[in-house]
Amino acid sequence: MKDQTFSTVAQRYKETSSVQKSAAEILLSILDIKPSERVLDIGCGTGNLTKRIFDVTMTHTVGIDPSDGMVDESRKSFGSGISFQKMSAEEMAFDNEFDVIFCNSTFQWIKDVDAAIANFRRALTKGGRVGIQAPAKQLYCPNFVEAVNEAARDKRTAKTFGDFISPWLFFETSDEYSKLFVRNGFHVLFSEIQKIESSHTASDTFKVFASGAIAGYLNKACYKDGFDDDYSRDFQTIVKEAFRKQAVNEGKLMLVFNRIFLVATKE
Repeated sequence: MKDQTFSTVAQRYKETSSVQKSAAEILLSILDIKPSERVLDIGCGTGNLTKRIFDVTMTHTVGIDPSDGMVDESRKSFGSGISFQKMSAEEMAFDNEFDVIFCNSTFQWIKDVDAAIANFRRALTKGGRVGIQAPAKQLYCPNFVEAVNEAARDKRTAKTFGDFISPWLFFETSDEYSKLFVRNGFHVLFSEIQKIESSHTASDTFKVFASGAIAGYLNKACYKDGFDDDYSRDFQTIVKEAFRKQAVNEGKLMLVFNRIFLVATKE
């Protein structure tokens, strides 16, 4: 995709960005990964999307994740032909090895963002591209924030929650995300914060919450003095009830996420 421009990427985004498509599907579409391209999947999780990418490229594909459990599960399910390695974006030291970096719902967890983006650049060949999709803005998901605010006010959890330290990286504008990449040697082709909406039951909304956000809100390292089992149980009870109260349309609620989509090339 070395001949791609802002206009071509933006047009592909316009064609695929809809509430019917997941954020990951949108990112895959705008990156437009081709057969024979070498791809690094950062924050690969259990490897499902890494496998989809490999099925397209049928060549050198690597998935990395800092979680032992995620890497083990990826290797068990999709180890044939794909290399899964335990490491973070800040730790990796690949050198001119990939044509594409795919970073889906991972960027918000990065601690040293400049170190990570410098590693992105080092890992890519000249003209290679990186695509990120991640929650953006402090109000990254109004549904989640509203539910967590209930826990912040509830007498069962308020005191402990007062010591919560957010582990996430959020910026309010697409320009802020672009500047990170520009100052680390990238040319930004596309950068936009988009509101993604989907309809869910309260129980399914909690499953979405539990699949990602809860790893921060119920991570003892994110609290000054940790927390006990009662706090974990009460926090989840309060959040579940908050989602139930939000579900007013035939038992469903409109789940909203603000997400950054960015594609940049190595100069």
